[in-house]
Order: sequence, then C-alpha cells, then structure tokens
Amino acid sequence: MLDNKVPLVEMHDISISFGGLKAVQGASLELYPGEVVGLLGHNGAGKSTLIKILSGAYKRDSGSIRIDGQPATINNPRDAKAYGIETIYQQLAVADNVDAAANLFLGRELVTAFGTLDDAAMESRAREVMGRLNPNFRRFKEPVKALSGGQRQSVAIARAILFNARILIMDEPTAALGPQETQQVGELIRQLKADGIGIFLISHDIHDVFDLADRVVVMKNGEVVGSARTSDVSKDEVLAMIILGKVPPGAVPGPGAVRDS
Repeated sequence: MLDNKVPLVEMHDISISFGGLKAVQGASLELYPGEVVGLLGHNGAGKSTLIKILSGAYKRDSGSIRIDGQPATINNPRDAKAYGIETIYQQLAVADNVDAAANLFLGRELVTAFGTLDDAAMESRAREVMGRLNPNFRRFKEPVKALSGGQRQSVAIARAILFNARILIMDEPTAALGPQETQQVGELIRQLKADGIGIFLISHDIHDVFDLADRVVVMKNGEVVGSARTSDVSKDEVLAMIILGKVPPGAVPGPGAVRDS
C-alpha cells in the first residue's frame, strides 16, 4: 500500500561523528504519510542522534535528506519546522504555570488590533485543535502542572500539529506513564495517523512499538541493522535484532546486520 506513495521523509546514507566517535554511520530510512515507524535500539545505538539530524539539532557530516521527494536543507531546528517537522521529547517542554492555550501559542501568541494578547482567540483555537485530537479534554483553564501525564502529552502534541506539523518525532512518549495514560497516548497517535501525519516513534518499550508502529527500524552501534513491518516479525525476532544484530527472514537487512557465515 505504501509503495505507491512518495515518502514524507527519506534519509539516505547519513553519517555523523563526534570527535573520533562515529555516532551514526551510513544510516538510511524512510517514512510515509499516515505511517508510524518505531526506531529501536540500546542506549548509544544511534537512534536519537539520527533523529536529531532530522530535527535540526545536529548537522550531518554526510548523506542526504529528502522531504516529499525533494532535497531538503536542514541545518537547524528552524529549518526543520519550515518542513513541518516537530519533535516531542520525553521531558516535555511545556510551561507548567500556564494553561493549555498559553502553551499551544507559547512564543507565537496571537494579539489584538491594540497589541494586547488575544486570549479569547487563542483559547478558541486551542479548543478546536484539542477537540479534534482529544475530545475528552476539558481542563482548559487549569495550569498544565495540574494535568495528568497523558493530558500533558495531549497539549504537547496539539502544539505541534496546531502549526501544521506533518512529520512528528516522538521520543519515549509513554515513559513514566501509567497503563491508562499510555492507552490515551496510543489513541492520540492513532488519530494523528488517520490525519496522514507521519510519526517516528523512539522507544525502549517493544510492546508499545508493536501496538502502535507499522514498521520497525533497529539500530546497533550507529548502523541500521534492519527494518520490517511489525506484521511480518515477532517480538522475539526484533529483540534478536536489537541484541545480536541478527535479521530474521521477514526483515530487510541493513549495513549493521550480522551476516551468517
């Protein structure tokens, strides 16, 4: 089904070093509209570094990035945002002391003709986007610090899509959340998929990834071990990719795959 579409994102042969350490070497991956790609690997495997290149936090040493099939220049986070790329980190960058609407428009506030903050317009837009994303959200007047972890994630995601994000990077979105909040975030992700947004999901939780992702990409020692549709591989096979670099028959091997001798 995805084969007929132009990828939202193509990262090809990406490499970056810090000093003498090759953090990512020859990594390639793609993301299609309405797809969730789970990026898996141990700490230090290179997954966060690779994604930070896409988000503009790091500048690649070599390789290419294409957005909608066209070459993309991403040297900083502002460049990434111009391509509709938004990142939601594990440590949510929300302002705890203000409400949802103020968070959604933080740094991009709406003002009236008299130059004052247009609180009514911002709350109206906040209710509109939150209503589409999380219809059960009602706590618009409370400071974000009073919200649950799942509700805080809703606010962070709404802020990203309010400004037309088409490519969403989610770094450990369910870390430190309880089962009910984890389920709520899963529902948010499914809603984003239905809206055609492409999502990179960075996670250590293989169960989360199998619940939410269409495909997995496994990295080890800075290289892509392999990729597979979640429907074509088992959790044990993916664990073998993460730990041993061994690619099962249902997966496409990458440069970091362990080859049978």
